[in-house]
Amino acid sequence: MKRLFTICFPLPALALAVGLSGSVIASPSVGQAAPALKVAQLDGQPFDLSALRGKVVIVNFWATWCPPCGAEMPQFDTFYKQYHLQGVEMIALSAERSHARRDVRKTMEKYTFPAAMLCDAKANGFGDPDDLPDTYVIDTNGVIQAKFLAGKPQVTVKSLTDAVIPLLPQK
Repeated sequence: MKRLFTICFPLPALALAVGLSGSVIASPSVGQAAPALKVAQLDGQPFDLSALRGKVVIVNFWATWCPPCGAEMPQFDTFYKQYHLQGVEMIALSAERSHARRDVRKTMEKYTFPAAMLCDAKANGFGDPDDLPDTYVIDTNGVIQAKFLAGKPQVTVKSLTDAVIPLLPQK
C-alpha cells in the first residue's frame, strides 16, 4: 500500500539514514548482510539485530492505518507462536509518528511477537520504507534471504514457512 507519511526521526537517527553524499540509503537486497537495527521495543526491552546472530529474524515494517499490514499481523502471530522456540525472532516496526504510540500499543495487545516504533530506532540501516507492509527474513548468519515488499508475495503462514524453515538449523 503506497502512502506518503512522515516518520519522526530525531536528528542523530536521521544522520544515520543519510550517507556522506547526502542521499538516503536504499533498502537492502536479498543476499546482502542485514544492516544495523537497534530500537527499544514497546515493552522497553532493547532489540539489537546484530545480537541475534544464530537465529532467523523477521523484520516487519507496518502501520495501524495500513489494511494489508493488519491482514498480515495474525499470520505473523500464528507463525511466531509456532516457531519462536525453534530459533525464530521477530520485530514489527510501526512506521508511524510518535503520537500514534497508543494506537500501536493497542493493536499489539492482540499479538505475542515484539514490536517497536521506528521513530525510536537508535540505528536503522534499513531506511524508511517506501511502501507498507515490508518484511525481511534474515538468516542465522545475518544475511537477508527473503523480502516481502508491499505485500508481494503475500505474507501467510505458508509463505513464511517456505521462506524461514529452510534457514533454521537442523537438529
